[in-house]
Amino acid sequence: MQKNEIRATDNSVACAKTEQVASWAHLAGFLLIGVGVVALGFLAQHAPSGGGTAPGQLASHSKAIPIYLTAIFMDWMLLYYCFGGVHHRGGSFWALAGGRWSSWKSVALDLAIALPFWALWTGAAYGVHWLLAGIAGSGSAKTVVSLLPQSLLEVLIWIATSITAGVCEEMVFRGYLQRQLHALSGNVVVAVLGQGLVFGLFHSYQGWTNVIVISVLGVLFGALAAWRGNLRANIIAHAWGDVWEGWLKFVVWR
Repeated sequence: MQKNEIRATDNSVACAKTEQVASWAHLAGFLLIGVGVVALGFLAQHAPSGGGTAPGQLASHSKAIPIYLTAIFMDWMLLYYCFGGVHHRGGSFWALAGGRWSSWKSVALDLAIALPFWALWTGAAYGVHWLLAGIAGSGSAKTVVSLLPQSLLEVLIWIATSITAGVCEEMVFRGYLQRQLHALSGNVVVAVLGQGLVFGLFHSYQGWTNVIVISVLGVLFGALAAWRGNLRANIIAHAWGDVWEGWLKFVVWR
């Protein structure tokens, strides 16, 4: 008799595409965390400037390193929360990523995919920014420019923050949330779009224009994960993209 149930394995995200990886109560808890993050982001955007913060900036540069370290801690705690739900149902850490590299050939393949995807990601970001600027103008949202790294220590911590974001955010939003939404809706397109929107909302502290931009980028990452069946190229492109946007491009283009 043919079995209708499709069981998850550690080798491919796609294998679990119609089966939940954690309980629905766990997913509800994740979304409640998201509501809290959005609320905090809204408050950060609308809080009065103070403590040496320049107008139009989210925080003064003196707070850069504490904010980097806080971001690292929060990303790992969110991943730990997701892993807890997956582990409770018998899944493993590597199930969230779709498996590890099996050879140098697979490493080279993922690098070859990540590089052009990063170019697409960058072009999409600039394109959506340009489109939104044409529709709504520059807007009045506070920016995070003052928090970009300047000293060697800040650059090193920024790189660590970027790598953390690449690993944790991909496993959380594409490894956990996308699969949960796929199981809930039975539709991979709904799952990709849904996790992209939530991904953008988790960045509400950057203002609503950037929420839209990051949501679009989240959808692109979700499509890549659905196509590849793992998150390895996602993690490479995400981490490298954050390093580039936050620091390296200013070194290259100055």
